[in-house]
Amino acid sequence: MTPIPFNRPELAGRELDYVRDAVARGHVSGDGFYTRECQNLLSGILGGARVLLTTSCTHALEMAALLLGIGPGDEFIVPSFTFVSTANAFVLRGAQPVFADIRPDTLNLDEERLSSLITPRTRAILPVHYAGVGCEMDRILETAGGIQVIEDNAHGLFGSWKGRPLGTFGSMSTLSFHETKNVFCGEAGALVINDPGLAARAEILREKGTDRSRFFRGEIDRYTWVDVGSSYVPADLLAAFLLAQLEAREAIQERRCRIWERYQAELAGWAAARGAILPAVPAHCRQPWHLFHLLLPSLAERQALISHLKGRGIQAVFHYLPLHLSEMGRRFGGRPGDCPVTESVSDRLLRLPCFPGLTGPEQARVIEAMLAF
Repeated sequence: MTPIPFNRPELAGRELDYVRDAVARGHVSGDGFYTRECQNLLSGILGGARVLLTTSCTHALEMAALLLGIGPGDEFIVPSFTFVSTANAFVLRGAQPVFADIRPDTLNLDEERLSSLITPRTRAILPVHYAGVGCEMDRILETAGGIQVIEDNAHGLFGSWKGRPLGTFGSMSTLSFHETKNVFCGEAGALVINDPGLAARAEILREKGTDRSRFFRGEIDRYTWVDVGSSYVPADLLAAFLLAQLEAREAIQERRCRIWERYQAELAGWAAARGAILPAVPAHCRQPWHLFHLLLPSLAERQALISHLKGRGIQAVFHYLPLHLSEMGRRFGGRPGDCPVTESVSDRLLRLPCFPGLTGPEQARVIEAMLAF
């Protein structure tokens, strides 16, 4: 029996042609032809925002923390149910995380509890659009007031909230092009800048703290060290691969939608009978079909189902462990019971294989195995 992996990265079109062309152009390091093409295309998708490709979504988050001048004594609010990078980027600057619980339906930051977490030291709020389903951005922005909102949109490219693209609400947002994302190039990301006042400095931070980009545009006759920064520019080879993925986005999204909706339809009866919960997508959210998850009644059932599927050659996985209960989270004061929804969800959540190359027969095997549990 051929194993079915959780994810299988596959070519979507002209990736290899573009990589060869990047080499032929003689510029395979950062900010070449393909980097500019990707940035311009993403800017159009995101309503004209300034987009800078980065070496990872993690590094895009680090740039955001640098741009805000985050430092010791500052606090930032972050969901406990997220990948470590969302918190780590700001902790690296010396800031204190304040862990927020999530809603039990969308698994996004609970906007109703947000105000109770804000203190005079709060400098940033980081909503995470879990599975590409939008957070309640109106309430979050209203509650934030003058506090900066940075959207972790690693799951949400091509998603929208009340008709507006995810990643365009806060002063900045971040994207991921890791191999598990809807469009990928192995490892890369992007910083999306919605506040034009941040764009010039972002360009400098991304280029090791130099004004090198202005030099290459012919605006100055030499470049030098003008600010803090690091090397956040990805190779143009990666951008070449990514551009082909972005150009194939409609076909990719159509396949992901078909797979997601088949799971939702064919597992509904099973879920109701087992007391499992399928994904919740509010009517005002347009999701990008990034992942398909379900919540089992208990940790024991989740683990038993993972084992059952593994026995049939199917890889299904859990997701985030609560940050506030991690070794690092406890150093920042995290304790059991601080985020009860996060703690419950983390124990019970299971993700099924959901990628564009999942064939009809493969998905049928997954569904058959689920129904047999």
